[in-house]
Amino acid sequence: MKKALSLILTSILSVALLSACGSNNKNEGAASPSPSASPSASAAPSESASPSASAPAAPSEVTITHALGTTKVKTNPEKVVVFDYGTLDTLGKLGVDVVALPKANIPGNLSQYGDSKYEDAGTLFEPDFEKLNKLKPDVIFIGGRTAEAYDELSKIAPTIQMSLDTSKFSESLAHNVNVIGQIFGKEAEAAAELEAYEASVAELKEKAAGAGKALIVLTTGGKISAYGPGSRFASIHDAFGFEPVDTTLKIETHGNSVSNEYIAEKNPDVLFVVDRDAVVSGEGASPAKEVIENDLVKNTNAFKNGKIIYLDPNYWYLTNGGLNAEIEMVKQAAQAVQ
Repeated sequence: MKKALSLILTSILSVALLSACGSNNKNEGAASPSPSASPSASAAPSESASPSASAPAAPSEVTITHALGTTKVKTNPEKVVVFDYGTLDTLGKLGVDVVALPKANIPGNLSQYGDSKYEDAGTLFEPDFEKLNKLKPDVIFIGGRTAEAYDELSKIAPTIQMSLDTSKFSESLAHNVNVIGQIFGKEAEAAAELEAYEASVAELKEKAAGAGKALIVLTTGGKISAYGPGSRFASIHDAFGFEPVDTTLKIETHGNSVSNEYIAEKNPDVLFVVDRDAVVSGEGASPAKEVIENDLVKNTNAFKNGKIIYLDPNYWYLTNGGLNAEIEMVKQAAQAVQ
């Protein structure tokens, strides 16, 4: 009898142990499915998942369409050369470094690029081709001032023209920022920055609708040039929404030559002023305030209401079109509605 009871107890213990082992094996299989397990059995793809289950690989090169043609460039290029300060500003904002740039007259807001670790690539108008050939860049970005050297630069490296199309300012700015994002795998960052910029523009535009009529002028060498919609300073009217005091101004690179009498006659409610001489000294240079604030202009609504806004030429003249510069330009223009 005792022997029979002992055999029964031994059998029960064996079954329990086998059940426990089976339970542990099932738990291990759920946490780490074997390669032969069906896809529906796993909660997330394992490292051994087939290529079709992985995210698509980033392209090794992209084709960029720009004002001077189309250019193929490899993604995430390492050696970047820039001949456009607006593009340099955008690259910096998105965390992309460069190896060379024109170091003469670097804008104050980009003074960090004066460091000796950056090569001097010549000037905006005269690239140092010998140095560029030695550097062997992966991509070269240029602006309008370097456009004539495009063919020669293209022989050295893929070259992309990044000038703004002022006839469609907002679209052109977004396109240029997205080009940088696409080339350097910064699409998400570019989209986020553009969204923040566009939100600030929308806020300013709403306020600018009640600011009256505006005029933007540039002073240099004691002379005055006026700019209207579609011009190099088009953002004032076309993006920020300030109503132009004169709709007949021609779209000219150097603006329309005007006088203080013209300003007095147009009598703007807001007068924006860019002082070119403050960043590019030239013959007859004089501070914009001395040129603008005379007895004639003091009779305008802009002067009487404290609405003559002096804009920072580092942003407006040298780095306009740059992502960070444009963000700062919104802030400066907003002084007119505060």
